[in-house]
Amino acid sequence: MTGSAEDSARVYQSSGDQFITEHHHHGSEPVEARASRFAGDRASWPDSVRRPAIGRTPVVLRDRSDVLARLRQGIATGRGGAVYVLHGMGGCGKTAVAHDVFRIAIREFDRVGLWVNAADRASLRAGMLAVAADRGAGDGELQAARHGYRPAADLVWDRLDQSPEPWLLVLDNADDPAILRDGSWLRESPGGIVVVTTRRAAARWWPGAQLQHIGVLPQDAAAQVLCDLAPHSGTLEQAARIAERLGRLPLALTLAGGFLAQQVIDPWTLDTYGRHLDEGARVDLIDQGADGLTGDDPRHLVGRTWQLTLDSFEANGLPEAVVLLRLLARLAPEPLPLSVLGRPEIGAVLPPARAEAALTALLDHSLAQLVDLGVRCVHGHGVLLDSVATATPAEDVPVLDTTAVHLLDASVPAQPDAGPYDPRLRLLAPHVLALLRQPGAPEHGTAGSGRTAATTADVLAVATRLAVALHRTGDYLSAWETAGAAATLAEGTLGPEHRGVLAARSRTGRSLFRLGRYDEAEALLRRTRDTQQRLLGATHPDTLDSCHALQLVLGNHGKRDEAIRLLRSTIAARRQVLGPGHPATLRSRASMLTLLTGPELAAEEGGSLLELAEDCVRHLGPEHTVTLTARHNRARALFVLGRPTGADEEIRQVIGLYEQRFGPDHPTVLAARQLRAQTAAALGDRGTGVAIMADVTARREQNLGSDHHFTTVSRALLEALRDGSWQPPLPAGP
Repeated sequence: MTGSAEDSARVYQSSGDQFITEHHHHGSEPVEARASRFAGDRASWPDSVRRPAIGRTPVVLRDRSDVLARLRQGIATGRGGAVYVLHGMGGCGKTAVAHDVFRIAIREFDRVGLWVNAADRASLRAGMLAVAADRGAGDGELQAARHGYRPAADLVWDRLDQSPEPWLLVLDNADDPAILRDGSWLRESPGGIVVVTTRRAAARWWPGAQLQHIGVLPQDAAAQVLCDLAPHSGTLEQAARIAERLGRLPLALTLAGGFLAQQVIDPWTLDTYGRHLDEGARVDLIDQGADGLTGDDPRHLVGRTWQLTLDSFEANGLPEAVVLLRLLARLAPEPLPLSVLGRPEIGAVLPPARAEAALTALLDHSLAQLVDLGVRCVHGHGVLLDSVATATPAEDVPVLDTTAVHLLDASVPAQPDAGPYDPRLRLLAPHVLALLRQPGAPEHGTAGSGRTAATTADVLAVATRLAVALHRTGDYLSAWETAGAAATLAEGTLGPEHRGVLAARSRTGRSLFRLGRYDEAEALLRRTRDTQQRLLGATHPDTLDSCHALQLVLGNHGKRDEAIRLLRSTIAARRQVLGPGHPATLRSRASMLTLLTGPELAAEEGGSLLELAEDCVRHLGPEHTVTLTARHNRARALFVLGRPTGADEEIRQVIGLYEQRFGPDHPTVLAARQLRAQTAAALGDRGTGVAIMADVTARREQNLGSDHHFTTVSRALLEALRDGSWQPPLPAGP
């Protein structure tokens, strides 16, 4: 291979599982602006599924010809139906092999290439829904699947099965196969071929799949990798000796070669590098995801490799790069939005003005990489971050953990509000949970253990608020997973009756309710409410939050009378404790509008409930979510009172505001439009009512499925409007 360079440019020959990164420019558009623009574009989905989010890729893939030949044959012999599992320990280059297969499928066989990160449930679900969008799923179908109203995996695989073009789907980093199994995300399809990368080798996880082990490199290929990356550091024979010392692990070779290539003033030879390896301390890596490791496991040698690079940062006046890598190692080995690192809270461990230089140093030395998932992120390799976390000095851990908590805390909305889906929020979830899993956190601490318990409580509070934010954007599944996992993890340190644990359980119950799992939601919320009453008191704000959530479940679960009694007591207590103008008080009063019949509404507080929207405007403003909810519910109340003219005027205005905020297929919008169909029919315009209900029913059938409860109700109303059997409510009061 030959090449030339001009001015200050450099030429590299790259091989093995290398990521070579030079001159990183992060662009002038703020990350927040790009993310906001992406989140607001409801007509498009992130196109990252068409492009592997793995940073720079190897120019030459060493010693993988047999694997590639086998996979190439599989791609060439048929349209689809096969599943290939590339398994091996972390750092062996499984992703690099998958990427080469991905390129072959696109360039040589004209297949559509689709790439999904399967490291956790939230990333897998979001990626697979993006695949469904790529294969033609509509916005409404995708929204319903994301909200949990229809099985997401069924939608994705239905679209893949019907794809007009053959495809290749890569499920990368599937180190927890239970995630694929529990959601039925991994299937065979006549439409294409699936390639999975994982550390889990046991055949029981991959029934029917063709397994291919990806191991360390042979000595000659490993030596060539070092020579490719650092061609002036020594001979092929010297490189072979160092490669053996590094266990021929592609990740270790990448880090070593990148380090040697960066030495300019006083460059090291391969022999010098070997002497420093002899002097370095042995670091045992944490890699519990790998199966069947042998006694010759070379993973502990990676720690020596990256430590030499960190030592060079210290020696060359850039200790901030070491600190930044240790900070990243406290979080998850998943993409982290760059905006998190740009916050002033990072100043507790390194000067904010030096964060850019520190990140650039990590990128230049292949210790991290940039990925774009619609939001620009930094991503570190799991094996590397595990080893860094293990070797971090114990005295540095408290300030690193505290800084990580503060950075994530500042990245979650202080007061989450209803709005469209925001991809940034989901990206934060694995990092918040990773902090709860770190040594010294839940499972390693004891209740009341001073700083550890306080830090755990802080992380749990962030996780709970993040779950609220996810919930209010309609991502109920992620909200449930985040709140439930956080409560379970924190319980080991804080105990099951800690206030923060109970608050997280309450949020879990709310998401279960939105997912339609009424029995589970009711049981969890009753237990939580009862414990909060015993420990905090019946009028504590946390207890009242659980009471409000419980009445929502009861009202939709055929227990209306109990729901009304509970809601009345909640309203009275919130008025006393929080005041009549507090959003929580007004939200509970708005809920009462949905539970009462016409005669009950006419008698309720002398009819003052109908003036609730004006109270909300006075206390909260005309565009506040609670104000819009109160107006929607008032339109419903006017309708059941037999006042269709007022109801029609109100709901038409609400629909316009809803559509601006949520889009036309959001369940809240469809519920409002269903009421509009009824008010139109009640005013004598049955044709408009039928047309609106036909559209609502079609959207619900497409988004939720024909058997969903909401679809059934809409279909019945449509038929009643068509055949004339539907009758509006009679006037029930003045």
